[in-house]
Amino acid sequence: MGAATDAPTTSASSTTTLSPSIIKKILLSYTYVAIWIFLSFTVIVYNKYILDQKLYNWPYPISLTLIHMGFCSSIAALLVRVFHVVDLPTSMSPRLYLSSVVPIGALYSLSLWLSNSAYIYLSVSFIQMLKALMPVAVYSIGVLFRKDSFKSSTMGNMLAISFGVAIAAYGEAKFDTWGVLLQLGAVAFEATRLVLIQILLTSKGISLNPITSLYYVAPCCFVFLLIPWITVELPILKENSTFHFDYFIFGTNSFCAFALNLAVFLLVGKTSALTMNVAGVVKDWLLIAFSWSVIKDTVTPVNLFGYGLAFCGVAYYNHSKLKALREKEAAERKDEEGGDEESGRLLDQREGDVITNEKK
Repeated sequence: MGAATDAPTTSASSTTTLSPSIIKKILLSYTYVAIWIFLSFTVIVYNKYILDQKLYNWPYPISLTLIHMGFCSSIAALLVRVFHVVDLPTSMSPRLYLSSVVPIGALYSLSLWLSNSAYIYLSVSFIQMLKALMPVAVYSIGVLFRKDSFKSSTMGNMLAISFGVAIAAYGEAKFDTWGVLLQLGAVAFEATRLVLIQILLTSKGISLNPITSLYYVAPCCFVFLLIPWITVELPILKENSTFHFDYFIFGTNSFCAFALNLAVFLLVGKTSALTMNVAGVVKDWLLIAFSWSVIKDTVTPVNLFGYGLAFCGVAYYNHSKLKALREKEAAERKDEEGGDEESGRLLDQREGDVITNEKK
């Protein structure tokens, strides 16, 4: 009797107690999230400091992005070609590079250029509010490219996010139309890049690690940025005879950008893109709080109300995606178990036939 009563207790305690391997995975996931939030936070604030005319006063976003891509290209080339830290994928042919990586690199350069330009005109807090439109852009472009199926419930969710961002924009104390257009353009280009990565690379079975991704994409971005830099910012920099290149400022800023690029791929590779989306919401709230308390940007109640609505929409969207992923995994697991059971039945039937034949 005693053994019978003890058994359920032992079983319940074993199911509620997490194994060391699961605890390790959870801690590693939180570590990756914390690293990405810290580096993303640092790069955004650092770029704002450099580009803002009231702070470091170096309003040249193309030049800053060009420095980042040149630094990332150089480090990635050293790690791949000199130190042989990673191997390049054998499936990456020149034709595949031109048809897949070059369009992705062009979109990435435009996204970075416009995003950095927006920091000259808008506050850090308002930019983070506008970035809440990213799920809307990704879903809309995914439907346009037939990567996602149209659902009225999802589109209603997207409209709710857009409505919240519109209220936040209406309540912005330092609204700048040009800055908003720049940030919206950056969101559109970034969303298109994310969809093209799925279409052009993932569908062709090409998997890139953080270093090889920078090795292929960063030089492409550098080349695309050279054209507007030569025509737009180089003449102005030549006229500005008082400017002296600060190796410490731009060196540390470029290193942070390089580390952030690695952290993005590391976070997505070790966890999931959904985890990154959820972590991005936390990062946005931290940046809004930092912008209001430290940088002294004006954050109005209407701002917060509108972004709160958008935040609820993004949270519900992430919840829906997580629920869909779990249902898909459960269905796949059920199919695998069903296949195993069918195989077992066939095996039993064959063994029975063998025994019957032996008896005959």
